[in-house]
Amino acid sequence: MFKELYKYRELLKSNIRKEIRGKYKGSFLGVLWSFVNPLLSVLVYAIVFPLVLKNTQPHYVTFLIIGIIPWTFFTSAVSQGTTTVYINGGIIKKVYFPREILPISVVTSSLINFIISCLIIFIFLIFSGIGISAYILLLPIIMFIQYILLLGIVFITSSIDVYIRDAEYIINFFINMLFYATPIIYSADLFPKSVAWVLNLNPMAVLINSYRDILYYQQLPNLGNLFFVFLLSIMLLLIGIKIFKVLEKGFAEEV
Repeated sequence: MFKELYKYRELLKSNIRKEIRGKYKGSFLGVLWSFVNPLLSVLVYAIVFPLVLKNTQPHYVTFLIIGIIPWTFFTSAVSQGTTTVYINGGIIKKVYFPREILPISVVTSSLINFIISCLIIFIFLIFSGIGISAYILLLPIIMFIQYILLLGIVFITSSIDVYIRDAEYIINFFINMLFYATPIIYSADLFPKSVAWVLNLNPMAVLINSYRDILYYQQLPNLGNLFFVFLLSIMLLLIGIKIFKVLEKGFAEEV
């Protein structure tokens, strides 16, 4: 697979560029939506959440930003990645290329948008007075783990969506449910330690907490939990590639 991807590396690069440009094609703000979308979400939650749960989290807007931007990376990659094979059915029927290019392009373009959006986090950290610590050096590691996790998920969902068209809607439903099971708009500290471990069964909860540890709390993240998510991500990626390779044999007939 890696030899094939290397052979078609120029196609992979051009497809990533196409995904980035196509996402905001025809819009007035273009790539600025990478900044506007998370800021609008933060505005809503920053107004509603403190009123509903009487939240007293210091620098709550910065706290929210650090949770919502990685979550946006997750949702955009999974939502767009799930349908990428089916949407590109016309090309699949006409031209041979490694089909893995499609999900990899979507997840990689989402990663690039995420990196751009991180500028918002840095701005809020500086202007809130929290500042930036040396723990920011761990940021690329956490990003990489999330990237591997998303690749594994999208390899699975994109191949299944070709055969089960309802998969797209089922997956989006679970993403919406997972939002409330992930400490994005609230802190994991709200739960007693006796039940807090349940959150760590959710890989995105571990990743969000890790982002907050190095950026907001400026401390070392829970390396045990992070390593567990890394191993889980590698396993999911290997399983995802296997499922994708098995199911891709019928892509041309199904799309």
